[in-house]
Amino acid sequence: MRKIPVKVGETYKVRISAVGREGDGIAKIDGFVVFVPNVQEGNEVEIRITKVLKRFAFAEKI
Repeated sequence: MRKIPVKVGETYKVRISAVGREGDGIAKIDGFVVFVPNVQEGNEVEIRITKVLKRFAFAEKI
């Protein structure tokens, strides 16, 4: 099993590479998917991780 590269509370600068079915932006940190609401594809944003699951995480724009 892969190591999860993010933890709740950590901040990152990421590029939104796509938009998911629910409208959330999708970024990747070391190949790990992070969903970010209220962003558009191509945006570079600062995010804070809010929830981490086994296969993906959620973050908020800061």
